Amino acid sequence: MTKISQKDINDAVWKACDTFRGSIDPSVYKDYVLTMLFLKYLSDVHDDKMEDYLNKYNGDSDRAKRAMQHERFFVPEHSHFTFLYEHRNEANIGELINIALTDLEEANRNKLYSEDGAGIFQNIDFNNSKLGEPKDKNQRLKTLLIDFNSEKLDLRPSHVGGADIIGGAYEFLIANFASDAGKKAGEFYTPNEVSALLAKLTQSKPGSRICDPTCGSGSLLIKAGREVGSDNFSLYGQEANGSTWALAVMNMFLHGFDNATIRWGDTIRNPKLKEGDALMKFDTVVANPPFSLDKWGKVEDKDGDKTTVSYDPESDKYNRFWRGVPPKSKGDWAFISHMIETLNEHGKAGVVVPHGVLFRGSSEGKIRQKTIHENLLEAVIGLPANLFFGTGIPAAIMVFNKAKVSEHVLFIDASQHFESAKNQNKLRDSDIEHIVSAYREFGKGKMKPGVVEEKYAYVASYKEIEENDFNLNIPRYVDTFEEEAEVDIDGVQKEIDQLENELVKVHKEIDHYLNQLLK
Repeated sequence: MTKISQKDINDAVWKACDTFRGSIDPSVYKDYVLTMLFLKYLSDVHDDKMEDYLNKYNGDSDRAKRAMQHERFFVPEHSHFTFLYEHRNEANIGELINIALTDLEEANRNKLYSEDGAGIFQNIDFNNSKLGEPKDKNQRLKTLLIDFNSEKLDLRPSHVGGADIIGGAYEFLIANFASDAGKKAGEFYTPNEVSALLAKLTQSKPGSRICDPTCGSGSLLIKAGREVGSDNFSLYGQEANGSTWALAVMNMFLHGFDNATIRWGDTIRNPKLKEGDALMKFDTVVANPPFSLDKWGKVEDKDGDKTTVSYDPESDKYNRFWRGVPPKSKGDWAFISHMIETLNEHGKAGVVVPHGVLFRGSSEGKIRQKTIHENLLEAVIGLPANLFFGTGIPAAIMVFNKAKVSEHVLFIDASQHFESAKNQNKLRDSDIEHIVSAYREFGKGKMKPGVVEEKYAYVASYKEIEENDFNLNIPRYVDTFEEEAEVDIDGVQKEIDQLENELVKVHKEIDHYLNQLLK
C-alpha cells in the first residue's frame, strides 16, 4: 500500500475548502473544515484499531468492541464519518452532523469537554444559516463529505507515511486560513517562523512544564514542546475564545499530545491553570498575546453600578500586579506580569509585544523599571515589520529569565533581516539562527557591555538602562544609523548643465514642429 505523503493530505484538505470559497468568509468556514478533518481522523483511527483487534481475536466482533472501549477515543456508529457519508443526500444532513458531534463529545466526555462542562463542538453548527439557504447548505455539506472521502484522505495510521502527518496538515490549514482571514487571523495563529524563534529562544529541558496563557490554536505551544528534543514534557494552555479553544484541543490530539491541558477562559480575569488556590508554576512560558488589549481588567457587574465588581486587578487575589497595574486601555504588561508570576524559580518566558511596551511611560514605565531592577529581563529583540497576520506594525520579543547569569540585557535589531514577500514578510532559517546564536552566546554570561555586532546586537548594563530612564527602545542601544553618501557637487552640477542643454534642444524641436503645423 502506498503511504500518503504530507503533500498529498495538504493538497486534499485545501481542495476541500473550495466548497466554501467565494461564498463564505475563511474566518467562518475554517471551523467546518478543521472539525471535519478531526472527525475523519478519529473515524479512521477507530477503523484501524478495530481491524487490528478483529485480526487478534479471529474475527470475534464482540471481543474487538470490548477492547475498543479502552482506546484513545470511542466513536459511536452514527458519529462515524462513514455513517455521515452514507447519509450525505439526506435533507437534514446538517442536523445529522450536529448529532454525530454531540454524541462523540458525550462518548469521550473526559477528553472533549472543558472542566466547566463545555464541549469542543458547542460553537460549531453544521445546520447554521451561515452555510446558505437549505438547498445550498446541503449541497455544500454533501460536497465536503465527498471531498473528505477521498483516498488521499485515508488517515488510518497504517496508511499515513511518516510521523505527525495529520498534525502537519492541521497546521497547514490553520496557516492558510490565517493568510486568507486577514485581521481576524491574529486571534488564533502566530506565524510559523515566529513560533519557531520563540521556541528556540526559550528552549525547554526534558521534564519541563510548558505553558502558553494565550494559546490560540496551540501552534506556538506545540513548537515549544517539539524544541525539547524528547517526549518528556507537558503542555498547558489557556484561550479566551471558545471556538479557538476548540481548535487548540483538536490540534493537541491531532499531534498526539493527548495529555495536554488546554483550558477555556480569560487568563487575566479567570486563570484556570492552578494548583489548589495558587497559580501553577512553569519552567517555560511563551505567548503572543493580543497587542495593547483595551478593557482587559476591571469588570463592573452592572452598567453604572460602581459597587459591584466581578474583577479588579487592584485586588487581584494572585497578586500578579504588585509591580503596578497597567493602564486599562493597554493590557500588554498585564499579560507579561501574569507570565512572570507563573514562572518557577528557574523559569524562562518569551513574549511577543508591540514596541510601545518598551518605552511607554506612566504605570507601564514603573512596571518596566521594577522588572529590570529585579534583573529578570534578559533580551529585547526587534523583529521586521509585516510578519504578523492582521497588522503590518513591527513587533519585538522580550525574554525574561529567573535564572539569568548576568546583570546585563541583550538588544538585537533584526528588523532588516527577512525575506520580502508580496503579502507578508518572513523570517528565514538563517535569520532565526542569527538571532538564536547571538542570544545563546550572551546566555553564557561572558559578554561585556558594548557593541556585539555592528548595527545588530548590543549588550547594555543596568546602569546604562537606568541612565536611559529604563527606556528599552532598541535604537537607543543598537546604532543602525547609515551615513549618507557624500554628494559630488561638481558631478551634480555637470548633470544639471547637461539636462538644461537637452531641455533647450527639446524646446527648439517643439518650436520647429509648431511652426510646421502653423504653415
